[in-house]
Amino acid sequence: MSKVKKSKSPTENKAPSQESTSFEQVPSAIPQGLQQQPPKLSKEQEEKLKEIKKKLEKFQKKVLEKFDNYVMGIALMPPPKPKEGEKADPNKINVLVLVDDSDSKKMAKQELKKKLFTIIDKQAQDIDKNLFVEIIILSELWQNCYDQKYEILQLVAMSAPIFDKGMLQAIKIAELHKNMVIKKFEKYIVSYVLAGSLIQGRATKSSDIDVWIVIDDTDVKRMTRAELKDKLRAIIIGMGIEAGEMTGVKNKLNIQVYILTDFWDSLKEANPIIFTLLRDGVPFYDRGIFMPWKQLLRMGKIKPSTEAIDMFMASGEQMIKRVQNELKNIGMEDIYYAILTPSQAALMLHGVPPPSPRETAELMKDIFVKKEKLLEEKYIHTLEKVIGIRKDIEHGTKKGLTGKEIDELLDAAQKYLKRINKLFTQIEKIKEGKDVIAIWDNVVTIIRDVLKLEGIERAADEEIVKLFEDELIAQGKIPAKYLRTLNDLLKAKKDYDEKKLTKQEASVLKKEAGTFIKFLVEYMQRKRGRELDRAKIRVKHGERYGEVLLLGDIAFIIHDIDKEDKEISKATLDADGGITKTKRTTIEEFEKHLASANIPPKVFIKERVFESLKEIFGKDVEVLVNF
Repeated sequence: MSKVKKSKSPTENKAPSQESTSFEQVPSAIPQGLQQQPPKLSKEQEEKLKEIKKKLEKFQKKVLEKFDNYVMGIALMPPPKPKEGEKADPNKINVLVLVDDSDSKKMAKQELKKKLFTIIDKQAQDIDKNLFVEIIILSELWQNCYDQKYEILQLVAMSAPIFDKGMLQAIKIAELHKNMVIKKFEKYIVSYVLAGSLIQGRATKSSDIDVWIVIDDTDVKRMTRAELKDKLRAIIIGMGIEAGEMTGVKNKLNIQVYILTDFWDSLKEANPIIFTLLRDGVPFYDRGIFMPWKQLLRMGKIKPSTEAIDMFMASGEQMIKRVQNELKNIGMEDIYYAILTPSQAALMLHGVPPPSPRETAELMKDIFVKKEKLLEEKYIHTLEKVIGIRKDIEHGTKKGLTGKEIDELLDAAQKYLKRINKLFTQIEKIKEGKDVIAIWDNVVTIIRDVLKLEGIERAADEEIVKLFEDELIAQGKIPAKYLRTLNDLLKAKKDYDEKKLTKQEASVLKKEAGTFIKFLVEYMQRKRGRELDRAKIRVKHGERYGEVLLLGDIAFIIHDIDKEDKEISKATLDADGGITKTKRTTIEEFEKHLASANIPPKVFIKERVFESLKEIFGKDVEVLVNF
């Protein structure tokens, strides 16, 4: 880690927070270690500095005229360390251009970077042959962070901003703060993550720089975890203030400190804020925990539990009751969560990962109003209004609420919650119906497979119940209780089609169907196993046991059935009974062939088979009977 020392000069290490930096501030924006200004510049040095500023100003103007919507920042880079045997070129001016490529869909990232470099480099060369450009696209910067390659990040942090929409100053202060935190708590820092509007592409000039720090508390013994969190938080936030003083980016760093056990609990409880952090966050430092969690979330492996959904839904009623008993000046906060949390629960029940508060209203509208047509749009207006008022109060643009406003919001929230409860019932009914249809289709498919094993190749939908009763129940092959289960499933399907299916009926059938399906699968496995035994020759050769399965004109040979990593061969079974053209095969091909093989009721062995067994297993081969 690079050491960062606090500058003695009050102007050093400052990066202005406005969008564009005047060139008089460029030298003072260069980080500590790159600035080696003497107390007073000579006349020649002053003239040279003025010339550089003019060139950079002209370069900035040219670049922004053509790419203003895409350029996030332009910065003066520190001179690179010369290679061994080479001398540094004092006339070389290195400039970094940071480009937002999030909207690039028509071309590959590297193609975009190459194209931008060609244009911008020509602009630089037209101004001065000593102006050298480095293009960095945002996705490349983030991907390097995902891969734990931080060289580009450090380069950006060490550069002196010339033009900045906020990203350069965010990287500068976050990188400095990260180094300070890691230097003091290195063995305990799990992840240091940049998150929030900057990463999501919604940043404005006034946006905070959101960073999350996860600290390993699994071996804490001398104090409670709450004490540890409070102490570390105070120290780390203090470092954030110091980093703001050193970089000139004051009152912008919003630091959230999590201890690992709390972070894990929030993840299990489906906290939408944690889900958003994992989805959007970019790790500036990671000890191998954040990125696996992020990948698991992308793969859909991290999902809210049923308990979490129930907890989110139940909280609505509880919050409304609290609002009625609390002072009006804090009622707004509870009304906000009273309608937000059940809304998130409804989306989770529908199958959507818990969204952030900002996304909830839009998702509710897209899914339940536009797509599913289950909810009236006026309720979305209620949600948007409450979120908007709460945001205005939080940002100070609205000072407070009158008693009348609280009463109106409370009344709207109660109506909203009542409607969301109805929405829950609608969603559950749809899901229950779909579950019943899926179970019915699954059972019918398995019954057809069972009937095929019994010699009935085709069975129409309307014949399934009768064939099941005549061929399987009446002949004692399957217990009679499963006929009742099948009839119950058929009735449930009809009730769903006629919109008469009850929640209790669906719940009972799910349990019964699970037992029924398990029995049918086991029945097929047992029957298939008995069929395979008819086509199987078990042999002993030396101290090992092998098997040969005769499946029509194909034979499969397992050379050692007790070996964990089985060697399997596939061969041709000739008309005279000989096993020829033997070659190695895979367990996957073997199992696939078994699943579709048509085994005759009787399998006969010809004399040539015994000769082939000697060729395969050796002359000492013995055939086992009644195994």
